[in-house]
Amino acid sequence: MREPPKDGPEVVVLDDTRALAAAAAEVAAAELCRAVSERGVAHAMFATGNSQLAFVDDLVGTERGIPWGEVVVFHMDEYVGLGPGHPASFQRWIRRRIVERTHPRAAHYLDGLAGPIDECRRYAGLLADHPLDLCCLGIGENGHLAFNDPGVADFDDPLDVKVVELDAACRAQQVGEGHFPTDADVPRSAMTVTVPALLRARRVLAVVPEGRKAVPVRAALSGPVSTACPGSALQRTPHATVFLDADSASLL
Repeated sequence: MREPPKDGPEVVVLDDTRALAAAAAEVAAAELCRAVSERGVAHAMFATGNSQLAFVDDLVGTERGIPWGEVVVFHMDEYVGLGPGHPASFQRWIRRRIVERTHPRAAHYLDGLAGPIDECRRYAGLLADHPLDLCCLGIGENGHLAFNDPGVADFDDPLDVKVVELDAACRAQQVGEGHFPTDADVPRSAMTVTVPALLRARRVLAVVPEGRKAVPVRAALSGPVSTACPGSALQRTPHATVFLDADSASLL
């Protein structure tokens, strides 16, 4: 089922996660190819986490003609204090699941072991130098985009990258997905690309499978536009496409 965009995003509902992943990967591949054809390079940012696994596997594992050697890869958040070898590091996630499999022109990472304020400034500078052609993101169980949880999200954020404190629901999701054994093991702070910087990309794809996302999907697409559900900023993003499966769309 495909809902045509009005002033907001296009919403595409597929039967299951596999179909969702293939549909989103097809659109992402076309955007990367278009950018390379127009400018000789594509700048792309990817979310991490369990909900993105099928999509990323399809994107990098299916022959779609993507000129990966002309793609510059970014990720959107990292825990403060976690090094690139930690199993929960998002740098490690991107490196293992995208970079080592595709060998892009370049990959830029947030360094969890660097001084966070200076690291945010450095990464914001890289984003300024590499305007995003494509941003592939998810919606968290608390409605967050990247690590912009309800308590810290700002739809008019003056910063492109900032340090945030993770709320209890966000930390619980990290434990529930198996990245940390207990809440006490989850870092309390992280660095994140902000909401306006994420949605500034020329094309935004929200890849949101699984029944555990049904409540935040409903809030993001049908509720008020409010930082109480950061994902609701997508309602003001007509250049976005939201990919859902039957489970995540079940409350719409």
